[in-house]
This record gives sequence, C-alpha cells and structure tokens, in this order.
Amino acid sequence: MLFSVGAASHAAENVSLMLNWTPTADHSPIYYAKSKGWYKDAGIDLSIESGKGSAVSAQRVGSGGTPIGISDLPTAMQARGKGADLTAVMVIYANSPQGFYWLKSSGITGPKDFAGKKIGNPPGDAARLMWPAFAKKTGIDPNAVTFVNVSPPAKVAALKSKSVDIISDFYNEHDLKAREFGADLGFAPWRENGVNVYGNSLLVNSAYLAKNKDLVRKFVEITQRAYDSCVKTFDPCLQALMADVSGLNADNQRDQWERIKQLMRDDTTTKVALGAFDANRVKADYALVQSLIGIDKAFEPTTMFTNDFLDTKVRMTAK
Repeated sequence: MLFSVGAASHAAENVSLMLNWTPTADHSPIYYAKSKGWYKDAGIDLSIESGKGSAVSAQRVGSGGTPIGISDLPTAMQARGKGADLTAVMVIYANSPQGFYWLKSSGITGPKDFAGKKIGNPPGDAARLMWPAFAKKTGIDPNAVTFVNVSPPAKVAALKSKSVDIISDFYNEHDLKAREFGADLGFAPWRENGVNVYGNSLLVNSAYLAKNKDLVRKFVEITQRAYDSCVKTFDPCLQALMADVSGLNADNQRDQWERIKQLMRDDTTTKVALGAFDANRVKADYALVQSLIGIDKAFEPTTMFTNDFLDTKVRMTAK
C-alpha cells in the first residue's frame, strides 16, 4: 500500500484525499474543516490533492494509491468492475451535476441535434465516460459525436470561439455561463434527461477501510459536519477555500454553492442523513451503467457503499 498509518497512537495519522478536479466551492467544506483543525483534533493529518477527473481518482483509491478520494458513483462502479477495491461512504451530489451547454445560434435545439457535433471536455471527465448512457437515453448513436480535449478552465473560451459545438460541465458553473452567453445559452441537465445518477461521492480504499474503521468513521463524521456547517453559513467556508486555493473568484464560488445545495438535496439526504445513499437508487445506477455502458466484472451494487459512518442527526435542509 502506498499510504501508511503511523505507529504512535497519539500522533496524527497522515491521510491523503484526492479530489475529482481542482478545488472549488463543492470542496470548500473540506478546506473549512481542515482550517478549523477538526481533522487534526481527531488525529488526522489531512493532505488534499487536486484531481484529474473522476476516473483518475477512482483508480487511485481503488489501487491503494490514496486512501480516500472523490469520484462520481457511476465512474466508481466502472472502476470497481475493473477490479478497483473501493467503497463509497458519503454522497456529496445526490443529483447528477452533469449538463451539456451549447449556443442556440449554432442551430442546436437540444440533445437530439448533437449528432455530428464536437463536444469539448477533458479525457478523464465523467461526462465522457458516461456519454454512452446519456446518448442511448436520448436516442443518439454514441459514436455520432467527436470528443475534443478541453481543460476545465478553457471550456467557456472553447465554446465562445466555436472550436467546439458543445461543452459538458457541472451545474455549479451555470451562472458563469449564463452571464457570458445570456439568452443564447442552451442547456440540457442530465438529471432531466433520464440520467439522474449519483454524482460526486467520498470513496475509501476497501482494504484501508477494513484496517482503519475508527479513523474512517471520524473522517466521514467530520466531513459530514463540515458540509452541514457550510450549508448553514457559507462565508467561513469560502474564506477557508480562498485562503488555500489561488485563482478563484469569490462571487463565482458563492453562485456555485447555491447550485451545489440543490444538487445535495433529495429525499434520502433530507430524511435519513446528509450524505446518505439510497440502496434502490444505487441499484438503479448500477443497472443503467451495466446495460448502457457495461461493467467488466459484475458485482452486487449494495456492497460498494455504506451509510454506517454517517450521523443520522445531521440532515440536509429541505430548502
């Protein structure tokens, strides 16, 4: 294993967390909890690593390259089908954040017009991995589009310059695009097009989890509490994020957080616990991935998640 647990019981354990992408508002609760010393007080010396897409973070966690990471659940399912040893312990996005954006002036009226078009996103992007499912749900040949490699910061510029016809992006960034393109902006959220799969989730390497249940429990409880705190009052969380991450615009991050709260909210997170998975939804996500994309080696979907480490007294707000 590439991560280790210190021998001294009184010393903080070194734990690394790999994000799905570069840090933004959706990761701010983790930075907030770290800045407040919550992880350190629980004996966790947390280091946070920027990611390069859900596929990369799922692979890293599944191989033991890092004990904890963030990935969208369908991508984690595909990774587990390839042998990745991972367990989801908390959902961040109870609703899919994925969406496609285009310019109405291009003649595109909706997803059925995507055939023959160029879609810009990074190679490791979950939207690219899940594209066959979206395409089949909306009646498009998955091979009818061309993917163009575009880094996350360059997506808006690529759409504006028309080097691509469509970009995929999280709903978090919706306001930025609305301001840039105004009434010319076209938008198709996945959650309204038959693909409302679980989004970003906290993953733990299963072997690490088996050996470090108390540590994982502390980590999950702290992270859940941090998200709850940020839902209630975002400014301290924004300050913690901005203090640690350069190049972010505070107003954009505030806009993102308002969208993120919508994505965090469903019947399970409001009635069972903030961050809780619903077994039937996990099964449905698995069935969708298996039938429309494929899972190399089948497994029982309920074995890849647990709600055991969540505090049921902490629940997502209803509005």
